[in-house]
Amino acid sequence: MCVRAIEGGVEISVRAQPRASRSEVVGLHGDQLKIRITAPPVEGAANTELIKLLAKLLGVSRSALHVVRGEGSRSKVVRAEGTTVEQTRAALGL
Repeated sequence: MCVRAIEGGVEISVRAQPRASRSEVVGLHGDQLKIRITAPPVEGAANTELIKLLAKLLGVSRSALHVVRGEGSRSKVVRAEGTTVEQTRAALGL
């Protein structure tokens, strides 16, 4: 599954699609969560938009979210602190 428990939170495997018409969670893409992002993949803009969207959906602050792998790639791992697997799956519609 794309959400796994870690100490103090969860890690989410994401497949990002930059330059989309709107930012939204699409659903599962294999074992990753596919998310469309309006921002282009330039100078971290897509990562910033991804963090902003996930923070809003999960109900946590932006500072609780970090891209831990794949900053320059479409495939990313985002760490979310202060949430559980169950809360994250419910918030993301999984």
